[in-house]
Amino acid sequence: MNKQKLIDKICQQLEADLLAQKAAAKATYEAATNEESKPENEYDTRALEASYLAGAQAKRVSEIEAQLTVYKYIEIKDFTSKTPIASTALVELLDEKEKRSFIFLLPQGGGLNISWEGKQLQVITLNSPLGEALVGLRVGDQFLVEIGKHSKEYEIISAH
Repeated sequence: MNKQKLIDKICQQLEADLLAQKAAAKATYEAATNEESKPENEYDTRALEASYLAGAQAKRVSEIEAQLTVYKYIEIKDFTSKTPIASTALVELLDEKEKRSFIFLLPQGGGLNISWEGKQLQVITLNSPLGEALVGLRVGDQFLVEIGKHSKEYEIISAH
């Protein structure tokens, strides 16, 4: 399994997201600063709302750029059945309902879903409840993850 190619694919998706976010942020900034956006009265908050949105979009642009930087320099590790799970592990899990899932454990960018070699993978971070539960475990280990009032049991089937 070539995880560098997987990282490259994730970066391609992030770069596309980055372009879209930059365009959206620019359009929102222009809407906020446009002459037509001047308030008509004290209750007209369109320009203020647009400026808040532009700020949030600019923050998202910075987050994506930071992720791309991390992925550019990340050290990809190989895992075996005896290697403790850590960052860059691609883990196959089986839950109590016999449902398989594939998790790619990375330091940033959790929540991203990507199709890879016929499988749907989810990127999770080390700080997520599932990521925290996985770190240090090995293939064959079973563990419980509690999220709010719910808990879910998993078994580690493989790690790459």
